[in-house]
Amino acid sequence: MKRTTVALSAAVLLLPLSACGGSAEAGSGSTVTVTVGYQSKTINTVTAGTLLRSLGYFEKQLNALHDGHTYKVDWQDYATGAPITAQMTAGKIDIGSMGDFPLLLNAARGKQLDRPTHLVSATGYNLRGGLNTIVTAPDSTLTSLKDLKGKKVSTSVGSAADGTLVRALQRAGIDPDKGISKLNQQPAVGASALSAGSVDALSQFVAWPALLAFQGKAKALYDGAQLNLPTFHGVTASEDFARQHPAALEAFLKAQAQATDYLNGQPVTAAEKVAEATGLPAEVVYLYNGAHGIATFNPALAPQLVSALKQDVAVLKSAKLTGDIDVDSFVDDQYVKKALGTSYAKRLAASPLPTASEVWPKGSEKTLSYKSPKQLLTYLAAHQDGIRAAYVADSTTGTLWFADKAVWVADGDRLLPFVTPATAQDHLSAHRGARTVSYREALERAS
Repeated sequence: MKRTTVALSAAVLLLPLSACGGSAEAGSGSTVTVTVGYQSKTINTVTAGTLLRSLGYFEKQLNALHDGHTYKVDWQDYATGAPITAQMTAGKIDIGSMGDFPLLLNAARGKQLDRPTHLVSATGYNLRGGLNTIVTAPDSTLTSLKDLKGKKVSTSVGSAADGTLVRALQRAGIDPDKGISKLNQQPAVGASALSAGSVDALSQFVAWPALLAFQGKAKALYDGAQLNLPTFHGVTASEDFARQHPAALEAFLKAQAQATDYLNGQPVTAAEKVAEATGLPAEVVYLYNGAHGIATFNPALAPQLVSALKQDVAVLKSAKLTGDIDVDSFVDDQYVKKALGTSYAKRLAASPLPTASEVWPKGSEKTLSYKSPKQLLTYLAAHQDGIRAAYVADSTTGTLWFADKAVWVADGDRLLPFVTPATAQDHLSAHRGARTVSYREALERAS
C-alpha cells in the first residue's frame, strides 16, 4: 500500500499536466495515464500482466496510436483480485485481471457503487477446473475430500479457489459453512499456515499449490478438474475508461493477443521470463503455462466461459457474498472483437491442445514430448541426472503434474499417473489387479 500511496501522491502533483486513471478528455493533447492492476504470481494472467509488462507490447501499441495523447502505463501488482476491484471501484484502476469469482464480485461492486466494469477478454483457462487445487502437508494422513470434515482449511474467500472448495465440499456431502473451519487468508499466509501445521489443508489458485508441491511442502488432496467445470481468469475494464479511451483499451487487447501468441509460440522462453519477473521457479510456471500446461491462453470470450460465470453466481449467492448479477450485461466482447479483427473468430473456435507427457532436460531451451507416461518414464530412467522437470497428465482429469509428485498406478503393462490419491483410488476400484507403486518403482518398471 505504501507504493500505491506514493504513486497516487505523485499523480496529484502532476494533475495540471497529466490525467490519472484514464480521465483525460479526448483531443486535449494531455498525458493519459493508464493504470493496470494485475497479479504477477497468478501466472495464468501473465498475458495481461507479468509477461505483457515484460515484453512492453502495451506501451508499443499505445505509442503507435498517434492520436494527440502521450500515454503512460502505471502497472500495479496485487496478490489477489479483491484489492484490484477496490481500486477499480474507487476510480484508480482502469484495467484489471482476476479470476472468475473475483470477476463477478467486481461486476457486483461496480454496479453497486455506480462505477460499472465489464469483462473484455479472457486470459488463461482450464475447461475442467484444473487451475485450482486443494493441498495438504506432505506428512498428512488425509487422503480424500471427505477427510476434511471438521478440519481447518485456509483459502481466500471470494476467490476462484474458494469457489472450488465450496463446490467440492458440497459434492462430498460436507456443509462448506459448518462442516469445516474456514480461514480467510492471503495465499502466502495460507501457505505459511500449512507449513506451520496451523491448518490442515490449503485451497488456492495458481501457482501456489504446485509451488508448494515442487518445494516439497505440500501434496495434492483434490484436483479442481474433478469438478469438470471451467475455471478461468479474465480482463475487466472500467466502463468510464472504455468509453473515454476506447483506442487505448483496444491497444491493450491487441498487446494481450501478441503476448498470448508469444507464450504459445515460445512457452519455455515465456516461462523463463515470468520466472525472472516473479521469483517463481520456471519449472512451476511451465507446469501451468507450458505447451501442454494446465492453463490454455486465449483472449476470446468463449461461450463455455460465460456459461461458467453464470453458474458461479449461485455459489457466490449461497455464500452471501453477492446478490443477483447480470452476467450478460457484464460481458462485453466488442472491444476484443474490434482489436483482433478477422483473427477473433479463429481464436474463438480454437480448442486446447491435447495433454502430453513432457520432459525439460537440463540446459535445454526445449522440452521433449511423449505419447504415454511409460515412454516418459523410460527416458527419465535413462537420464535421471539430466532432468530439470518432468510432467505427466492425470489419467482421468488430464491435469498436468510433476512426475515425481504424482500418484502412480501399475495396471498390467500400463503405468498411470494421478494428481491425487482419490483419483488413483477411483481407478483402482474399477480395475482389479491394479495397484499403486512408488515413483522409484515406476521408473524401474519402465527401464
